[in-house]
Amino acid sequence: MYSHEVIIVGGGLAGLRAAIESSKYADTAIISRVHPLRSHSGAAQGGINAALGNETDDDWEKHAYDTIKGSDFLADQDAVEVMAKEAPERIIEMDHWGCPFSRNKDGKIAQRPFGGAGFPRTCYAADKTGHYLLVTAYEQVLKRRIKVYAEWFVTSLITDDGAVKGLTALNVLTGDLEPFTAKAVILATGGAGWLYGKSTNSMINTGSGMTVAYRAGVPLKDMEFVQFHPTGLYPTCILISEGARGEGGYLFNSKGERFMQRYAPKAMELAPRDIVSRSIQKEIDEGRGIKNLYVLLDIRHLGKEKILSKLPGIRDLAIDFAAIDPVKEPIPVQPAQHYTMGGVDCNVRCETRIKGLYAAGECACISVHGANRLGGNSLLETLVFGKIAGENAGIFAKNLLSVKQGMEDTIQTTTEAEKQHISRLIKGNGNEDLSTIREEIRTVMVDKVFLFRTRKALEEAKGKLKELRDRQKHTKAISGCKIYNLDLVRAIEVEEMLDLGEVIVNSALNREESRGSHDRRDFPHRDDVKFLKHTLAYKTSDGPRIEYSKVNITKYQPEERKY
Repeated sequence: MYSHEVIIVGGGLAGLRAAIESSKYADTAIISRVHPLRSHSGAAQGGINAALGNETDDDWEKHAYDTIKGSDFLADQDAVEVMAKEAPERIIEMDHWGCPFSRNKDGKIAQRPFGGAGFPRTCYAADKTGHYLLVTAYEQVLKRRIKVYAEWFVTSLITDDGAVKGLTALNVLTGDLEPFTAKAVILATGGAGWLYGKSTNSMINTGSGMTVAYRAGVPLKDMEFVQFHPTGLYPTCILISEGARGEGGYLFNSKGERFMQRYAPKAMELAPRDIVSRSIQKEIDEGRGIKNLYVLLDIRHLGKEKILSKLPGIRDLAIDFAAIDPVKEPIPVQPAQHYTMGGVDCNVRCETRIKGLYAAGECACISVHGANRLGGNSLLETLVFGKIAGENAGIFAKNLLSVKQGMEDTIQTTTEAEKQHISRLIKGNGNEDLSTIREEIRTVMVDKVFLFRTRKALEEAKGKLKELRDRQKHTKAISGCKIYNLDLVRAIEVEEMLDLGEVIVNSALNREESRGSHDRRDFPHRDDVKFLKHTLAYKTSDGPRIEYSKVNITKYQPEERKY
């Protein structure tokens, strides 16, 4: 058995920033399914928002308004205000810790335009911002000698009387399942993009942190709101940063038209992501895509020097994965799943309904993104609310008595149940192939729960997921190897993906309106009378139970979004 006062699940940017803060108050450890420097935060390219005003006159209130408007007015405005106010301090902190931000000629941090923003407020480090922030934060974790358990996969939370007492985790290196006790646990496990066959996400993003909270009784909030990035590289769906459009890239269809003129005549390519993604898909669906598969992102007019200095990573990706040099040719792009706006229900202090359990980053829904996230706000959320979660969890743990006394039975019962579950997966009891089920989940989510949704398609997806759950109960035996048994990890993930797929589909079925990234073809308009509210999905033996909670509105009343 392992024991720490605060355990953070996830070694990405939110988890690292939480650990840095928590370690000021309590013995802190990080459990990560991969080495922290392989976390998906490193894939973020374009930048991180903060109203520094280095390019134009900007302030936190303008940042907050753009975020709330971009969210289609579903974001909790008190949470957005906290994020926008704290943004400059978090950027300056990372700058002082050594993050190599790109600079203006006067030495100030450079800022570029991003979609849905009224001002150039996206700070960046070429087009590798997430990677540089991740390395910088990890250096601070090493400096503080914070314990990191790399390549451990968390399978469940240990709870008692409405409070978290620890967790169980699989040591992927040895194959041993071990209990960890803790006074506080922070979930910072990222999103659930791998539910979709077309995704910019890493394959580790299966929503595992969301699932362990959901199974422990915490509702998942606003899971129907899935962001699709406009520019996934065709055909791999590797992310092509919004920074390419922020620097002045154009989108063209097969007729050579800058088609965004039809959909967002003022903002053009820098409209919010939900609008640009739907516009691209509509062009493709109506026969104006290239080979009816993709459109073109053209940055040739920026010139080689600018591309090499500000978008070098994009050029490398295009050359390596599409055999196209964007200095000479336009890049083929298509919409792809990119971000999970929903997640573990928590408040602005990152507290969940289980005492001592916190959540931060993409796995959490605070909610600062509402129905649609603006580019540049995700990295910011990890730093702002990672710090808040770490501080609150650290203080909570510091003031709490030991959790070990009288907990032996609960710890043993939970651990034994998880070991039996793993044993059943390894032995199997049928002929179904887990890898086939996994791919069928990802296929149905693209075919039925993608950019454009209808009741008919969602009902079909619901039926298919039920069929897959029934088949999953009769899978073949898998490898019983103890060392690096990724078959076992994938088997656990399939169950998690089925849980989350059901939540997304049921939440989408119940929201009979179109708002942000959730576009119902059979309910094409936003309905503030019935649906200006958050969806809450609770786990039951019969599937998700859907309830609702109010949106926190401080001063910005809902209005029509015009771009």
